[in-house]
Amino acid sequence: MTIQQHSMNNVPTDLYIDGHFTEASGGARFDVVNPATEELLATVASAEIPDADAALDAAEKAMVKWAAKTPRERSEVLRKAWELIDSRLEEFAQLITLENGKGRADAIGEVRYAAEFFRWFAEEAVRADGLVTHAPASGARIIVQHKPAGLAVLVTPWNYPAAMGTRKIAPALAAGCAVIIKPAAETPLTMLALMPLLEEAGVPPGLVNVLPTNHPAEVVDHMLHDPRVRVVSFTGSTAVGRKLLKAAADQVLTPAMELGGNAPVIVFEDADMDTAIEGVMLAKMRNLGEACTAANRVYVHKNVAEAFTKRITERMSALKIGNGIDPDVDVGALVNLSTLEKVEGFVHDAVEKGAKVECGGRRLEGKGFFFPPTVLSNVSEDADCVHDEIFGPVVAIQTFEDQEDVIRRANDTEYGLVAYVFSSDMRRAMHVCERLDYGMVGLNRGLVSDPAAPFGGSKQSGLGREGGHEGMLEFMETQYISATW
Repeated sequence: MTIQQHSMNNVPTDLYIDGHFTEASGGARFDVVNPATEELLATVASAEIPDADAALDAAEKAMVKWAAKTPRERSEVLRKAWELIDSRLEEFAQLITLENGKGRADAIGEVRYAAEFFRWFAEEAVRADGLVTHAPASGARIIVQHKPAGLAVLVTPWNYPAAMGTRKIAPALAAGCAVIIKPAAETPLTMLALMPLLEEAGVPPGLVNVLPTNHPAEVVDHMLHDPRVRVVSFTGSTAVGRKLLKAAADQVLTPAMELGGNAPVIVFEDADMDTAIEGVMLAKMRNLGEACTAANRVYVHKNVAEAFTKRITERMSALKIGNGIDPDVDVGALVNLSTLEKVEGFVHDAVEKGAKVECGGRRLEGKGFFFPPTVLSNVSEDADCVHDEIFGPVVAIQTFEDQEDVIRRANDTEYGLVAYVFSSDMRRAMHVCERLDYGMVGLNRGLVSDPAAPFGGSKQSGLGREGGHEGMLEFMETQYISATW
């Protein structure tokens, strides 16, 4: 029995509605492919509109009792979910690698990250604090409290099959809401496999429903026009986010949108080089660069650019590429052929416009969607990769001399999710961070994602925040009572 066959034993492949796995109403199914081998991994049920209606009915019924539970009761269920996921790291990591392609270390890191959202929001569930005070003019009592907003539709991407779901499910459940989640068609198996574990943790039937589908636009649009739905939470491209915002406007839904990014990295001449190299490696190569937070434009001060380029090239060249199921592999496969072709296109375009390939640069021959770790120096300002997300293992280096100029260049994008700054001068570093038009900044570190912090961007990178205390409030309505007694 192969690792793939062993890992797929007992992995559900049907819709999950009202606590049961069930075939799609029309009987349709779609294929899920292993990106490293291009072999069929599973066929999964494809939800249609009647299935969405069934999930909405189940969620509406389940939420009545769940919202009535005390915050502590909800907290204990979430805490148990964290414990169960944490006890099965290897199992979930292997499944993520099989359907997504990422290496074992990345997959293990994702499962830990995914589990932590349940622990964090188990703690936040009991902290939806309100307010009681006197109105200064009238003398009435002002009572402010937070209530569950209602049914939530969650739409998640393929790059983090577990974490992008738990980052939404956990705060919604903590707030008292029921959810219907539509995972990406490329990677639906991890979220389906999570459902029996949530049952074991005590999540009641109907509270969480999973609708994989091969025609998401129709199914999601239908749910967003159901009056019972009050929240839509989406992680994905800005283009799709704009469409969902337009649909959400018809029912005046609360939108939580975590959209695209184009993250700049600024390495000043006084940066600790070891810290900068480690930070850029993490910001670029975490999840093979298939992340909205991935370093996209690397601006290095001219005085240290040669040394930085040499060292980052050595580090990138030393990474082992191959099937992520092998524990010795550092860099697995990209998720699909279109992603591979997009990354390859960015490299070709940059080279045509004067960039130098320091390492990598060409897709690997044979089966699987593999692109090697690549470093490009002398990248021109008009290269396509400077203006769009690379979403692959490519470090695109540009140089700068003037601080004001690099701030301008870093801000010269419609996106505003995350930026990274490396400098030993804290006065200057904080000044630059505050001038950067981004929702998040990593200062002397290449990782900003943390369940305890409010994750989100500005401009075309989204609305709202996930994680932190703010993440739960996205699924709550504020109610004010004016009282006299």
